[in-house]
Amino acid sequence: MIKLSNLTKIYGALIAVKNISLEVAPGEVFGFLGPNGAGKTTTIKMMAGLLQPTSGEVRINGFDVQKEPLKAKAITGFIPDRPYLYEKLTAGEFMQFVSKLYDMPDVEKRISELLGLFGLTEWSGELIENFSHGMKQRLVMASALLHDPKVLVVDEPMVGLDPRGARLVKDLFKDLAAKGVTIFMSTHTLEIVENMCNRVAIINHGEIIAEGSVEDLGRLARMPESHLEPIFLRLTGGDEAV
Repeated sequence: MIKLSNLTKIYGALIAVKNISLEVAPGEVFGFLGPNGAGKTTTIKMMAGLLQPTSGEVRINGFDVQKEPLKAKAITGFIPDRPYLYEKLTAGEFMQFVSKLYDMPDVEKRISELLGLFGLTEWSGELIENFSHGMKQRLVMASALLHDPKVLVVDEPMVGLDPRGARLVKDLFKDLAAKGVTIFMSTHTLEIVENMCNRVAIINHGEIIAEGSVEDLGRLARMPESHLEPIFLRLTGGDEAV
């Protein structure tokens, strides 16, 4: 469902992402794990069509994101780590705006269901500028699911969410995956990957340094002289000096 082939992004002398190749199957929750500055968000933005790769390609369900952007985006939901919202709109108006981007008729019932799911029903008529960060994050998630995407690309999904919101998102992602939705989720938090993901790739300095099941990577990290040990220490906060 998701295929990255030799994906590279270069800014001047900085190689932000270097020759990344990954495949993610339908219904899989795939974790993209790495410390801050490792290249996760750059990769996510190329997958969402917000950044042009220097080389390589991204395919969503066979559609090349650069050559067939409308077809790829029509089946993709994107949840950024720092969402931008039109804050002079109400939550309901924003959802209506998103529905028009996807040319969706008769969406009132769907909007009502999603706002209810994310605990925003009573706020549907309020201006977004009055929302907390967590409420804005929940609204972005609701809007990303509006068109029933086959693929959900998520950058740091738990940022700004309270424990109740985080539990809601975990349960929601598991339910979506059970229905066949593919979820690609970046994070710098090891616990999130352990609780939610089928497989994981670890990125550091723009390169994939390991890929496999959470259990396999955990065993590898504990091996003597493992190259993953310093990364796991950073992800768990076990060694601030690393």
